Amino acid sequence: MLVRDLPVRRELDIPASFVADALRGLAMREALGAPEDDPDAGAGRLELDLYAEDAHVFGRGQITGHVHVACSRCVEPVRLAFDEKIAVTFLPSAEFAAVSAAEDAEVDEEGVAITEEDLDLFGYDGETIDLEPLIREQFVLAVPYAPLCAEDCAGLCPQCGVNRNQERCACEGVGDPRLAGLKALKFPS
Repeated sequence: MLVRDLPVRRELDIPASFVADALRGLAMREALGAPEDDPDAGAGRLELDLYAEDAHVFGRGQITGHVHVACSRCVEPVRLAFDEKIAVTFLPSAEFAAVSAAEDAEVDEEGVAITEEDLDLFGYDGETIDLEPLIREQFVLAVPYAPLCAEDCAGLCPQCGVNRNQERCACEGVGDPRLAGLKALKFPS
């Protein structure tokens, strides 16, 4: 989309092929063993109003969608839905690079200091605004660190690998080997 065409409202349907590409390399996606062009990777819809002030382009809207990833306990497929409001600023590439360099220079004891406003900044070249990095980021952020199929997911047996949500196994519970010596302790009654 071109800056000179602003203001404009964009409504985009996001296909599964884009989602599969955006999530490629994420552990919880790769654990499914799905093909690269998985038609069940997920999908979404972006509705975004864009307007310009000087060389800055502002976007406000909403993205909804879903992704399919593996449960972090049982590795079964999980469908995660999301519905997020978006507030984003696009800066000319030179200005974006300067802001990024200034942020890199502001290092405290724990590393680079990033403010909330910095999270929704994107650069653009010339007259063209590319929405792909924004959309890609939203799908990646929709995947939590440890997605679960259910809060009470029993996971896989660490000994035989059976899915404990579907069947029971005869394996004895293995405790932490570092605590094995405590089992021999006898306490007076």
